[in-house]
Amino acid sequence: MPAEVIRATEEEKQYQITMLQNRHARNEGTSEQRLKQLQQVAIANGNLFEELMETVKFCSLGQITNALFEVGGQYRRNM
Repeated sequence: MPAEVIRATEEEKQYQITMLQNRHARNEGTSEQRLKQLQQVAIANGNLFEELMETVKFCSLGQITNALFEVGGQYRRNM
């Protein structure tokens, strides 16, 4: 275990939020198309890795996660 936990400063947090908002605004038209394509590949049991490599150019991890959750559901480990 680390001796201390390093936390981001408020300035670093705001920078990341701003960058994410800029990314969403910049790719607004393209991201929706890429996410729909990713969902179609997932439904068809296609090559998700190849599609993910293209999708990450335009979409955030949160957008990708939500899109895949919509078509595949949530993984739950048996306990």
